[in-house]
Amino acid sequence: MRMVSGRQLVAPLLGMTLLLALCGCDTQLFKSQAEPPVVAKNATKAADDYIIGSGDNLSIFVYRNPDLSEGGVAVRPDGRISTPLIEDIAAAGKTPTQLAREIEERLAKFVQEPNVTVIVRSFIGPSDRQVKVIGEATDPIAIPFRDHMTLLDVMIATKGLTKYASGNRAKIIRIDPDGKQQIIKVRLSDLIKDGDITQNVEMNPGDTLIVPQSWF
Repeated sequence: MRMVSGRQLVAPLLGMTLLLALCGCDTQLFKSQAEPPVVAKNATKAADDYIIGSGDNLSIFVYRNPDLSEGGVAVRPDGRISTPLIEDIAAAGKTPTQLAREIEERLAKFVQEPNVTVIVRSFIGPSDRQVKVIGEATDPIAIPFRDHMTLLDVMIATKGLTKYASGNRAKIIRIDPDGKQQIIKVRLSDLIKDGDITQNVEMNPGDTLIVPQSWF
């Protein structure tokens, strides 16, 4: 049997010790230097049903009464609509189902057991459920909120940043359920140009994204 000297055992033992030390070191050495923004999850819960807002376009269908049906009814800036036999009714702030039931109540004076369906054809939504973008976005707009909307969805809708934008100094202004303002710093340039997905935060209804101008 071949005998192994102490010197021959030293090198493998040193190698094993070094490997264990590396495995136990701080894994932050291998992570991106950009820290993801801290966002309070579920700060605002989206409503289960769509809420009608000014600027929405509706279809009002009255079963077996085509003369009372309307294919394109715009919700006026005051939040009201007009339909045959109903000159003025508030639509903004209600769900399509709620509005349909109220129209049925109004029509019951003229039609026996009316059956009404309200369909939202094009939508903007109420102001407190829009995501607003201001500053150095290519197309600053107010976007109707949808479930699981992300910051990247917002940037696609606004067609990206202008050449004067300081994307990495952007911030989201959010009002929490208690009415307190929360500021979330986001690095838009890292998200758009470098694909840093840690910056792709989930938006809440009522958020405002501010994109500042770069310093010269």
